[in-house]
Order: sequence, then C-alpha cells, then structure tokens
Amino acid sequence: MDVVYGLLLGLALASSAIAAIRFAQPHRVMSPQGDAMQAALHAASATLPHLRRGLSRASAAKAAPHLLTLVQAQSVAIADNDEVLAFAGAGDDHHGPGDRLETLVANVDERRARVSGPTRCADPACPLGAAVTVPLTVQERRVGVLAAFFADTGRVQPEHVRVVQEVGSLVSAQIALAELAMQGERLARAELLALRAQISPHFIYNALTAVANSIHEGPEEARELLTDFGEFIRYAFRSERPYVTLQDELHYVGKYLRLEEARFGEGLQIRVEVAPDVLPVVVPALSLQPLVENAIRHGIEPRGGRGQVSIVAIDSDTDVELRVTDSGPGMPADRIRDALDGKARDGKGGIGLSNVNGRLKATFGPAYGLELASQPGRGTTVTMTVPKFRAGVRAA
Repeated sequence: MDVVYGLLLGLALASSAIAAIRFAQPHRVMSPQGDAMQAALHAASATLPHLRRGLSRASAAKAAPHLLTLVQAQSVAIADNDEVLAFAGAGDDHHGPGDRLETLVANVDERRARVSGPTRCADPACPLGAAVTVPLTVQERRVGVLAAFFADTGRVQPEHVRVVQEVGSLVSAQIALAELAMQGERLARAELLALRAQISPHFIYNALTAVANSIHEGPEEARELLTDFGEFIRYAFRSERPYVTLQDELHYVGKYLRLEEARFGEGLQIRVEVAPDVLPVVVPALSLQPLVENAIRHGIEPRGGRGQVSIVAIDSDTDVELRVTDSGPGMPADRIRDALDGKARDGKGGIGLSNVNGRLKATFGPAYGLELASQPGRGTTVTMTVPKFRAGVRAA
C-alpha cells in the first residue's frame, strides 16, 4: 500500500509543479522558465514534511503559504470536513482557523474539483471572489477540502481548476501516507502492549531465583543482578515510542543475558558479533530480546542449560540482517510455521515470535517478517531483517 501511495505522490508532485509553472508563466513574464520550475518544485516539496504529519491545524498552517505559491491564487484555505484549519493570502485579517467551512464555500463536491461563486463572507470589504474547491480524499473517503480563492474580475479559467486539482492530489497523497504511517504505528504499539502483557513469568521467576541464590555467597553480584533485572523491566515497560536503536536493544538484551548466565553458569556460552556501523539502525522495541529468550528456553534449557547462543548482525546493502542461533535440539519443518503463527504445541510455541513477526511487517512491510531455519538435532536460527532507513520510523 505504501508503494501505491508513493507512486501517487510522485505523480502528484510532478504534475502539480508542471501545472503551476504553466499557470505562473503569464503572470511572471520576466522570470526565466528555470526559475519558475525551481520555485514550483520548492513550494511543492516544502509542503511534504508538514503534511506527512497528518491533517491538523499545525501542519496545515505550515503548508498553506507553500500551497498558495503553487496555486497562484489570491488566497488558499485548508479545511477538514467542518472547519478551516489554515488560511493564507488576502482576507486573512478576518478569515482563519476555526471558521466554519460553509462560511467560505458551499456545496463542496465529494469527488472532484468544483467552481463556486463569490465567497459567502459577511464582510462587505472581503476581497475574495470565486473559489475552486477540491476534496481531499484518502481511500475514496473525504477527509478535508482545499479551497483556492480568486478575484471577482474575470472568470475562473480551466487552467486555474487544473492547477488546484493537481495540488489537491499532492495534499491527498501526503495525508494518505500520514494515515498509513499512523496505522502502522498504532498496530506496532498495540502489538508491543500485547508483548508486554506476556513478559514471560518463566523468565521473571528464574531471574529472581538467580538473584536469591547469589545473596549469601555473592551479595555484590546479587545487587548487580537485581539492578540488571530492574533496568530490563523498566525498558520493557517504558511508554515512549515503540522504536529504539539496535544499540539500545542490544544493551538491554545484554542485561537479560547476564541474568541467564547467572542461572546456567559456564554451561551457557554467548557470542555477539555486531559491527559498530549498524548500531544506529532502528528496530521495534523488544524485538531482538524475544528471539534470544526463545533460543534460551527452547535451545538451551532442554539440554540442561548447556549450549551456545549467538547474535550476529550482517550488513546487507540497504538492510541489516540480525541472526539469533542456538545449538539446541531444533525443530521439524512442520513446527516452524506454527511457531511464527503463534500456535504452540504442548506449550512449546516460540516466545513472542509471532508478535515480533507481526510488528516487523506492520512497521516495515510484508517483506520484513521473521525467517526460521531449523533441523532436529542441529539447532535453530531466527533471522530478523530491518531496513537501514524507513521514513517515519524513528527511535525514541
């Protein structure tokens, strides 16, 4: 879906810039075509970072002056379905945010651009004349209106309508991308809350047992383990955005592993190979840790706490592959899909694997789910691939 909106955005950006140039040239005879192209593209691109935050008073206020430059009208208004969110240009001394939409324009079409008569303003000195209104739509649902106002003198030309319509397409594409990003983040948050609710009682019990066993023989170590436990729990339940850097995730995975090492002693071997240049990559919070916990519980515990868990990060062009491998008993092929789907067999389902798999796909797209490779007697490898950069996904 984000690819479709991306293509729509590119087409809207190009067509709106070209349309604005054609319209602007008769009014800017002294400006070279190159200057007109540069000005139109700058105005179009300047709206992008604001509208990508969604349709609100704040984003509309920042985008409105740039949209005014693009449509080459006297004034421009951005509204939701009920009231004006931002107004720029002539008449801004008595028109602005909070005005009811119907006080400016009437009979906005739900699907296409429309030319209406003089504005319905009660101020006799209002300079606004005819208006071109364009519905702002997301998935065929109207979420707002873009209105461009022209002087009373002269008729609104078809070129005026086409320019406003193309600019409206640009705005709609940006709002659609913003809604898509917000939906992905809401899903990621919901999945994270679900994972937090499932923080393994098995782990908590074992961690506190490891602390208790160290109190008499190694009180200092017990204090350090309790500190690690507390910091990990705070990390798991903190309420910031659901994304962190790989460096942060690894830091708290380290605290988790210290507790497990205290429980298993020298029987548990840990290997970590992560290049420093991939540490800033953004990952969903609590995404790597469940994979490591899964390796401990289903790879190390069945063999009496003896074995190796490795965490390896591989730079793969525009992506980073994170592989968690255990030397445990492995699993047959028919259980791999069940593990990713969260279908436990006899209580042996993967801890959080389906949750992490869902959050990866919701955040980065369907190509970024987990991959499992396992054979009985030869251990299990879980691979998590994340892009080095994804617009709108930022660490807390």
